[in-house]
Amino acid sequence: MGRKSPKGLFAARKLVQKRKKFRWSQREYKRRVLRLDEKVDPLEGAPMARGIVLEKVGIESRQPNSAVRKCVRVQLIKNGRQVTAFVPGDGALNYINEHDEVIIARIGGPQGKSLGDIPGVKFQVIKVNGVSLRAILQGKRTKPTR
Repeated sequence: MGRKSPKGLFAARKLVQKRKKFRWSQREYKRRVLRLDEKVDPLEGAPMARGIVLEKVGIESRQPNSAVRKCVRVQLIKNGRQVTAFVPGDGALNYINEHDEVIIARIGGPQGKSLGDIPGVKFQVIKVNGVSLRAILQGKRTKPTR
């Protein structure tokens, strides 16, 4: 009768080869090694990206909440892809106009997905025309006109 796995003092190489073969059936391993997430990712693996605001949009929040979350459609400069980015802060959308240059980053949801009750939004606005959105909201800096 044959054995399921090789045994013995000289079986290490065979055990390693077997483990390598079966790791390809693990979903996370395959996605990491083939870099599938980076190929699909609009930011292409980078932590942040620059883009141009195309339009302002309001996205309704998921149940059980009821609100219109303020977002913007952004076209990325590096690859031309369009993404939706959340605009954090009270009245922050008033400081963002169409054709402004913004810097977006990941919103920090689980496994790179959307966060909280905002459906399908994976990014958030950090800077507007090179100035921090938080600093503008706190009144420490004013937004420059381009």
